[in-house]
Amino acid sequence: MHSKDRSRLSFKIFYALRHPGRIAGYLRRRGRDAWLQLRSADHVSYYRAVMRSDTSRNPEGAVGSPRHEYWLQIGQLQFDYATGNGLKPDMRMLEIGCGNLRAGRLFIDYLEPGCYYGIDISPDILISAQATIAEYDLRAKLPHLTLVKDLCLDFLPDRAFHFVHAHSVFSHSPIEVIDQCFAHVGRIMTPGGFFDFTFDRTEGPEHHVLREDFYYRTQTLLDLAAKHGLDATFMDDWEQTGHPQSKIRVRIPVMSGPEPGQGSV
Repeated sequence: MHSKDRSRLSFKIFYALRHPGRIAGYLRRRGRDAWLQLRSADHVSYYRAVMRSDTSRNPEGAVGSPRHEYWLQIGQLQFDYATGNGLKPDMRMLEIGCGNLRAGRLFIDYLEPGCYYGIDISPDILISAQATIAEYDLRAKLPHLTLVKDLCLDFLPDRAFHFVHAHSVFSHSPIEVIDQCFAHVGRIMTPGGFFDFTFDRTEGPEHHVLREDFYYRTQTLLDLAAKHGLDATFMDDWEQTGHPQSKIRVRIPVMSGPEPGQGSV
């Protein structure tokens, strides 16, 4: 599953023969991709336009959930894994690419008031996130939702977050965006804190499909994290969940400072 190069013509032909009903949708997506790339100055503005288009049709579909049941299922999966692997209610959490709070609504409800921060590049999906907060009556938890234009995180304070989370973000990001995130995420993490992210894994050539879906070798991302002084570990147990993406956990080397769940911003 992880070794296929989906950008190769042979893969596309074989896939089309196996799934003829998806050909029309792919051609529409390819046409949209070409149009948006012509109008976009960089990848963030391009993908923001993709999210605007997808959100206008179905906000849950825009975050990769074709059915509401799947939206609920994947949100629960993320939450269960995080709480089973170190997340505690008194921790401060930053969710990169929070979307319309597929998992965020569960994190907000679980964490103490004011401990959840969600950022996204799409204003359209953040409006949908506000609707999720209202629908699930999470106002009293005082969640923070912020629009960003990059992953420099320069508006956030030092050593602020015990847990950083990015689900299905790097799977849509070129390597320079991931590099930018790694260059800055260590500054805003507490000593002993951790950063979990998923990615589309390949054991063959790294590639992308329509500049929307990017496939990386595990070692590429481990080495990139190390370049920025981060300790990165491939999370084998995540593979057992059945989710199609893989997961890596990143930490900053512990020197001194409060343990997760202690201290203040």
